[in-house]
Amino acid sequence: MVKKAIFPVGGLGTRFLPATKALPKEMLPVVDKPLIQYAVEEAIHAGIEEFIFVTGRNKTAIEDHFDHSFELESVLFEKGKDDALQLVKDMMRVPGSVAYVRQQEPAGLGHAVWCARHLIGDEPVAVLLADDLVLGAPAIKEMVDAYQGGNMVAVMEVPEQETSAYGIVTPGADNGHEVTINGLVEKPKAGTAPSNLAVIGRYIIEPAVFETLGKQKAGVGGEVQLTDALAAQIGTSPFTGLRFTGKRFDCGSKIGFQKANIAFSLERDDMADELRHWLKTHL
Repeated sequence: MVKKAIFPVGGLGTRFLPATKALPKEMLPVVDKPLIQYAVEEAIHAGIEEFIFVTGRNKTAIEDHFDHSFELESVLFEKGKDDALQLVKDMMRVPGSVAYVRQQEPAGLGHAVWCARHLIGDEPVAVLLADDLVLGAPAIKEMVDAYQGGNMVAVMEVPEQETSAYGIVTPGADNGHEVTINGLVEKPKAGTAPSNLAVIGRYIIEPAVFETLGKQKAGVGGEVQLTDALAAQIGTSPFTGLRFTGKRFDCGSKIGFQKANIAFSLERDDMADELRHWLKTHL
Protein backbone atom coordinates (compact mmCIF):
# COMPACT_ATOMS: atom_id res chain seq x y z
CA MET A 1 0.00 0.00 0.00
CA VAL A 2 1.15 3.54 -0.78
CA LYS A 3 0.62 5.70 2.31
CA LYS A 4 3.21 8.47 1.93
CA ALA A 5 3.53 11.24 -0.63
CA ILE A 6 6.28 13.72 -1.46
CA PHE A 7 5.40 17.19 -2.75
CA PRO A 8 8.47 18.95 -4.23
CA VAL A 9 7.70 22.65 -3.73
CA GLY A 10 11.16 24.22 -3.57
CA GLY A 11 11.24 25.71 -7.09
CA LEU A 12 11.73 29.42 -7.68
CA GLY A 13 8.76 29.90 -10.03
CA THR A 14 10.69 32.21 -12.34
CA ARG A 15 8.16 31.82 -15.18
CA PHE A 16 5.57 33.62 -13.06
CA LEU A 17 7.62 36.61 -11.95
CA PRO A 18 6.85 39.11 -10.56
CA ALA A 19 3.91 37.29 -8.90
CA THR A 20 6.24 34.67 -7.42
CA LYS A 21 8.87 37.03 -6.04
CA ALA A 22 7.33 36.73 -2.56
CA LEU A 23 4.54 34.18 -3.19
CA PRO A 24 5.35 30.50 -3.78
CA LYS A 25 4.16 29.46 -7.23
CA GLU A 26 2.38 26.50 -5.61
CA MET A 27 0.16 29.03 -3.81
CA LEU A 28 -1.12 30.57 -7.06
CA PRO A 29 -4.90 30.03 -7.05
CA VAL A 30 -6.92 28.21 -9.65
CA VAL A 31 -10.34 29.78 -9.06
CA ASP A 32 -10.22 29.99 -5.25
CA LYS A 33 -7.84 27.22 -4.25
CA PRO A 34 -4.02 27.16 -4.47
CA LEU A 35 -2.32 24.61 -6.68
CA ILE A 36 -0.73 22.79 -3.77
CA GLN A 37 -4.11 22.21 -2.14
CA TYR A 38 -5.40 20.49 -5.26
CA ALA A 39 -2.37 18.17 -5.14
CA VAL A 40 -2.86 17.40 -1.45
CA GLU A 41 -6.56 16.69 -1.94
CA GLU A 42 -5.73 14.37 -4.83
CA ALA A 43 -3.37 12.47 -2.55
CA ILE A 44 -6.03 12.25 0.16
CA HIS A 45 -8.43 10.67 -2.35
CA ALA A 46 -5.75 8.03 -2.99
CA GLY A 47 -5.57 7.10 0.69
CA ILE A 48 -2.30 8.91 1.43
CA GLU A 49 -1.80 9.41 5.17
CA GLU A 50 1.60 11.12 5.42
CA PHE A 51 2.48 14.30 3.53
CA ILE A 52 6.09 15.37 3.00
CA PHE A 53 6.77 18.81 1.52
CA VAL A 54 10.25 19.47 0.16
CA THR A 55 10.50 23.25 0.43
CA GLY A 56 12.97 26.07 -0.02
CA ARG A 57 13.42 29.58 1.26
CA ASN A 58 10.38 31.89 1.07
CA LYS A 59 7.98 28.92 1.14
CA THR A 60 6.54 29.42 4.62
CA ALA A 61 3.18 30.41 3.10
CA ILE A 62 2.70 26.73 2.22
CA GLU A 63 3.30 25.70 5.83
CA ASP A 64 0.91 28.39 7.06
CA HIS A 65 -1.75 27.31 4.59
CA PHE A 66 -1.96 23.83 6.10
CA ASP A 67 -1.86 25.05 9.69
CA HIS A 68 -4.33 26.76 12.01
CA SER A 69 -4.93 30.49 11.67
CA PHE A 70 -6.43 31.15 15.08
CA GLU A 71 -7.18 34.83 14.41
CA LEU A 72 -9.02 34.02 11.17
CA GLU A 73 -10.90 31.11 12.73
CA SER A 74 -11.93 33.30 15.67
CA VAL A 75 -13.28 36.03 13.39
CA LEU A 76 -15.20 33.55 11.26
CA PHE A 77 -16.68 31.95 14.39
CA GLU A 78 -17.73 35.28 15.89
CA LYS A 79 -19.38 36.38 12.65
CA GLY A 80 -21.22 33.09 12.25
CA LYS A 81 -19.53 32.26 8.94
CA ASP A 82 -19.78 28.54 9.58
CA ASP A 83 -19.21 27.40 5.98
CA ALA A 84 -16.02 29.44 5.65
CA LEU A 85 -14.82 28.23 9.06
CA GLN A 86 -15.38 24.61 8.09
CA LEU A 87 -13.57 25.21 4.80
CA VAL A 88 -10.53 26.42 6.71
CA LYS A 89 -10.63 23.58 9.23
CA ASP A 90 -10.95 20.96 6.49
CA MET A 91 -7.41 21.81 5.35
CA MET A 92 -5.98 20.53 8.64
CA ARG A 93 -4.36 17.12 8.65
CA VAL A 94 -3.85 14.80 11.62
CA PRO A 95 -1.08 16.23 13.85
CA GLY A 96 2.25 14.61 12.99
CA SER A 97 1.18 13.53 9.50
CA VAL A 98 2.76 16.54 7.77
CA ALA A 99 6.51 17.11 7.50
CA TYR A 100 8.65 19.77 5.85
CA VAL A 101 12.20 19.28 4.52
CA ARG A 102 14.43 22.02 3.11
CA GLN A 103 16.00 21.31 -0.27
CA GLN A 104 18.54 24.13 0.33
CA GLU A 105 19.43 24.45 -3.36
CA PRO A 106 17.41 24.14 -6.60
CA ALA A 107 19.32 21.12 -7.92
CA GLY A 108 16.50 19.36 -9.77
CA LEU A 109 13.44 17.22 -9.13
CA GLY A 110 15.53 14.14 -8.38
CA HIS A 111 17.49 16.07 -5.77
CA ALA A 112 14.26 17.34 -4.19
CA VAL A 113 12.85 13.84 -3.90
CA TRP A 114 16.16 12.54 -2.51
CA CYS A 115 16.01 15.16 0.26
CA ALA A 116 12.98 13.31 1.71
CA ARG A 117 14.74 9.92 1.82
CA HIS A 118 14.98 9.66 5.61
CA LEU A 119 11.23 10.05 5.98
CA ILE A 120 10.32 7.26 3.56
CA GLY A 121 11.86 4.06 4.86
CA ASP A 122 11.49 0.75 3.05
CA GLU A 123 8.20 1.39 1.24
CA PRO A 124 6.95 2.84 -2.04
CA VAL A 125 6.05 6.51 -2.05
CA ALA A 126 3.96 8.75 -4.30
CA VAL A 127 5.39 11.95 -5.78
CA LEU A 128 3.04 14.73 -6.91
CA LEU A 129 4.00 17.92 -8.74
CA ALA A 130 1.50 20.69 -8.06
CA ASP A 131 2.27 22.30 -11.45
CA ASP A 132 0.47 19.41 -13.13
CA LEU A 133 -3.18 19.94 -12.27
CA VAL A 134 -5.65 17.19 -13.20
CA LEU A 135 -9.33 17.82 -13.76
CA GLY A 136 -11.51 14.74 -13.34
CA ALA A 137 -10.62 11.45 -11.69
CA PRO A 138 -7.63 11.84 -9.31
CA ALA A 139 -4.65 10.54 -11.29
CA ILE A 140 -2.65 9.37 -8.28
CA LYS A 141 -5.64 7.36 -7.02
CA GLU A 142 -5.88 5.58 -10.36
CA MET A 143 -2.18 4.80 -10.05
CA VAL A 144 -2.39 3.56 -6.45
CA ASP A 145 -5.35 1.35 -7.37
CA ALA A 146 -3.38 -0.20 -10.25
CA TYR A 147 0.00 -0.37 -8.50
CA GLN A 148 1.50 -3.85 -8.06
CA GLY A 149 5.09 -3.01 -7.22
CA GLY A 150 8.13 -1.50 -8.87
CA ASN A 151 7.94 2.01 -10.30
CA MET A 152 4.98 3.68 -11.97
CA VAL A 153 4.48 7.00 -13.76
CA ALA A 154 1.46 8.75 -15.22
CA VAL A 155 1.75 9.11 -19.00
CA MET A 156 -0.06 10.92 -21.77
CA GLU A 157 0.45 11.46 -25.48
CA VAL A 158 1.82 14.86 -26.48
CA PRO A 159 2.38 16.47 -29.90
CA GLU A 160 5.67 15.40 -31.45
CA GLN A 161 6.95 18.98 -31.48
CA GLU A 162 6.55 19.14 -27.67
CA THR A 163 8.44 15.96 -26.74
CA SER A 164 11.62 17.91 -25.94
CA ALA A 165 9.85 19.42 -22.92
CA TYR A 166 9.06 16.09 -21.21
CA GLY A 167 10.45 12.82 -20.03
CA ILE A 168 9.60 10.46 -22.90
CA VAL A 169 9.20 6.70 -22.58
CA THR A 170 10.12 3.85 -24.88
CA PRO A 171 6.92 1.78 -24.70
CA GLY A 172 6.69 -1.98 -24.63
CA ALA A 173 3.54 -4.06 -24.07
CA ASP A 174 0.53 -1.76 -24.10
CA ASN A 175 -3.07 -2.65 -23.28
CA GLY A 176 -4.35 0.90 -23.78
CA HIS A 177 -4.48 1.58 -20.04
CA GLU A 178 -1.08 0.44 -18.78
CA VAL A 179 2.13 0.32 -20.75
CA THR A 180 5.40 -1.44 -19.96
CA ILE A 181 8.26 1.05 -20.04
CA ASN A 182 11.44 -0.23 -21.69
CA GLY A 183 13.26 3.10 -21.69
CA LEU A 184 12.96 6.68 -20.44
CA VAL A 185 14.81 9.79 -21.55
CA GLU A 186 14.51 13.29 -20.11
CA LYS A 187 13.79 16.08 -22.63
CA PRO A 188 15.15 14.43 -25.78
CA LYS A 189 16.41 16.70 -28.52
CA ALA A 190 13.98 17.45 -31.33
CA GLY A 191 13.57 14.50 -33.66
CA THR A 192 15.16 11.97 -31.30
CA ALA A 193 12.23 11.06 -29.02
CA PRO A 194 11.51 7.31 -28.85
CA SER A 195 7.75 8.00 -28.81
CA ASN A 196 5.28 10.77 -28.04
CA LEU A 197 4.29 9.19 -24.72
CA ALA A 198 5.26 11.66 -22.01
CA VAL A 199 5.58 11.45 -18.24
CA ILE A 200 3.61 14.00 -16.22
CA GLY A 201 4.04 14.91 -12.57
CA ARG A 202 2.65 11.80 -10.87
CA TYR A 203 4.95 8.99 -9.77
CA ILE A 204 5.06 5.99 -7.47
CA ILE A 205 8.67 5.06 -6.75
CA GLU A 206 10.27 2.24 -4.81
CA PRO A 207 13.06 2.72 -2.22
CA ALA A 208 15.83 1.59 -4.60
CA VAL A 209 15.36 4.82 -6.54
CA PHE A 210 16.72 6.79 -3.58
CA GLU A 211 19.98 4.85 -3.74
CA THR A 212 20.44 5.91 -7.35
CA LEU A 213 19.50 9.50 -6.57
CA GLY A 214 22.07 9.47 -3.79
CA LYS A 215 24.84 9.29 -6.40
CA GLN A 216 23.88 12.89 -7.29
CA LYS A 217 24.61 12.33 -10.98
CA ALA A 218 23.63 15.43 -12.94
CA GLY A 219 21.55 15.08 -16.08
CA VAL A 220 19.77 17.50 -18.42
CA GLY A 221 20.24 21.10 -17.34
CA GLY A 222 22.96 20.11 -14.90
CA GLU A 223 20.29 18.91 -12.46
CA VAL A 224 19.64 15.59 -10.75
CA GLN A 225 16.75 14.15 -12.74
CA LEU A 226 14.19 11.77 -11.26
CA THR A 227 13.61 10.28 -14.71
CA ASP A 228 17.30 9.28 -14.94
CA ALA A 229 17.06 7.43 -11.63
CA LEU A 230 13.90 5.66 -12.77
CA ALA A 231 15.50 4.70 -16.07
CA ALA A 232 18.42 3.17 -14.15
CA GLN A 233 16.01 0.72 -12.49
CA ILE A 234 14.77 -0.70 -15.80
CA GLY A 235 15.59 -4.39 -15.94
CA THR A 236 15.79 -4.76 -12.16
CA SER A 237 12.16 -4.07 -11.25
CA PRO A 238 8.82 -3.56 -13.05
CA PHE A 239 8.31 -0.13 -14.61
CA THR A 240 4.82 0.81 -15.74
CA GLY A 241 3.15 3.84 -17.28
CA LEU A 242 -0.51 4.46 -16.55
CA ARG A 243 -2.75 6.44 -18.88
CA PHE A 244 -4.86 8.45 -16.44
CA THR A 245 -8.39 9.40 -17.41
CA GLY A 246 -8.48 13.04 -16.26
CA LYS A 247 -7.42 16.13 -18.19
CA ARG A 248 -4.03 17.55 -17.27
CA PHE A 249 -3.17 21.25 -17.26
CA ASP A 250 0.42 22.48 -17.24
CA CYS A 251 0.13 25.20 -14.62
CA GLY A 252 3.86 25.78 -14.78
CA SER A 253 3.16 27.76 -17.95
CA LYS A 254 1.11 30.95 -18.10
CA ILE A 255 -1.20 29.72 -20.85
CA GLY A 256 -1.74 26.39 -19.10
CA PHE A 257 -2.54 28.22 -15.88
CA GLN A 258 -5.14 30.39 -17.63
CA LYS A 259 -6.70 27.35 -19.32
CA ALA A 260 -6.95 25.63 -15.93
CA ASN A 261 -8.73 28.59 -14.38
CA ILE A 262 -11.30 28.63 -17.17
CA ALA A 263 -11.80 24.85 -17.17
CA PHE A 264 -12.19 24.59 -13.40
CA SER A 265 -14.51 27.61 -13.34
CA LEU A 266 -16.75 25.95 -15.93
CA GLU A 267 -17.10 23.01 -13.52
CA ARG A 268 -18.53 25.29 -10.83
CA ASP A 269 -22.29 25.64 -10.53
CA ASP A 270 -21.89 29.14 -9.10
CA MET A 271 -19.76 30.37 -12.01
CA ALA A 272 -20.29 28.26 -15.12
CA ASP A 273 -23.32 29.96 -16.68
CA GLU A 274 -22.06 33.51 -16.26
CA LEU A 275 -18.56 32.62 -17.45
CA ARG A 276 -19.86 30.70 -20.45
CA HIS A 277 -22.02 33.70 -21.41
CA TRP A 278 -19.08 36.08 -20.98
CA LEU A 279 -16.85 33.89 -23.13
CA LYS A 280 -19.43 33.69 -25.91
CA THR A 281 -19.84 37.46 -26.01
CA HIS A 282 -16.09 38.14 -26.06
CA LEU A 283 -14.89 35.50 -28.51
